[in-house]
Amino acid sequence: MRRSNGRWTGLRAIFGARSRCISPASARAGGFVVKVAPRSSARFVAAPPAEAAVVLIFGPDRGQVAELAQTLVRTVADDPTDPFRVADLALSALQDDPALLGDEARSMSLTGGRRAVRVRGAADALTKQVSAYLDDPSPDAVIVLEGGELQARSSLRKLAESHARAAAIACYPDEGASLTQLVTETLAAHGVRIAPDALRYVGQQLGSDRQASRNTLEKLALYAGDGGQVSLEDAEQAVGDIGESNLDALAQAVATGQSGEAQRLVQRLFADGTNPVQVLRGLVRHFGRIAEARAHVDAGMEAEAAVGNLRPPVFYRAKPGMVAAARGWTTPRLQTALDRLLRAEIDCKTTGMPAELMCARAVLALSAAAPRQRARR
Repeated sequence: MRRSNGRWTGLRAIFGARSRCISPASARAGGFVVKVAPRSSARFVAAPPAEAAVVLIFGPDRGQVAELAQTLVRTVADDPTDPFRVADLALSALQDDPALLGDEARSMSLTGGRRAVRVRGAADALTKQVSAYLDDPSPDAVIVLEGGELQARSSLRKLAESHARAAAIACYPDEGASLTQLVTETLAAHGVRIAPDALRYVGQQLGSDRQASRNTLEKLALYAGDGGQVSLEDAEQAVGDIGESNLDALAQAVATGQSGEAQRLVQRLFADGTNPVQVLRGLVRHFGRIAEARAHVDAGMEAEAAVGNLRPPVFYRAKPGMVAAARGWTTPRLQTALDRLLRAEIDCKTTGMPAELMCARAVLALSAAAPRQRARR
């Protein structure tokens, strides 16, 4: 079916052959199914149709959920950090003030352009608010909902999958062809090629989180260098087990005070079979590197330069967090943190208490103690 303004044909091109487009009247009643096919998700968030007023991105792959949401916000508002065009709302705030969602979406941007309203942790508690907003959505805003594993019976998911002005994107772990595509495209962006046996090995090592997988591939590209080719030996040396990437992410979350993310990551490591002592030792290594950089800062060096001097070099995506940690953590506080980690390892081995509990407590304590105000140096 076609409309002169291209509305329905444009949507069908994005959503793929499985989407149904019936009559405009039925569409207005919610009959137009807007489930974005996984293969079309990247294309959708890069060029969303104008009629998509609400986009729900959900699923077990939280890294992919965050990545697609960030891309969509950037597409709509250009700069995800622009306070005039982007509103970042917590579920609790929306529960306290049911009118807040619509108010933010309908607010005028002082700098012009469309607004993006991003809601993390979206759940069925928002269904009524979202449904009410969709009755009269703003043409100048897109609401981006980030959800977890919403089951098929979820009222929010049903609404997003059935309403003519909403869309739903399910994010499941990369596997098979999609995993191969992720590896080759990420490396190709750096001009790096990969041998077939190395590609198979890397695919076996990558886990169920798109963001963690992409970080691992970025490290592999850095190892190979622009224009390089990755052999099986290169892959074995540079990639290792994906658990190391998750451990790196945990260390960064702890050092920068992201308590919720740190707890999520440590539980994922436990679920993947990572030993709590291994987790604690990974944190000791990370805080030791922060202490090394901080020593240079104390001697008068800029934090960026101090982090740049670390060997092996800090992965570029991790540099902002490492620089912030080198600024914020003083040498005495770093020593206290290292002592806390060493005590936790001893407790894991000697107290008879569950090692995972001892480790998780240390993670929570350190992330809560991380400096929130960072003086620039």
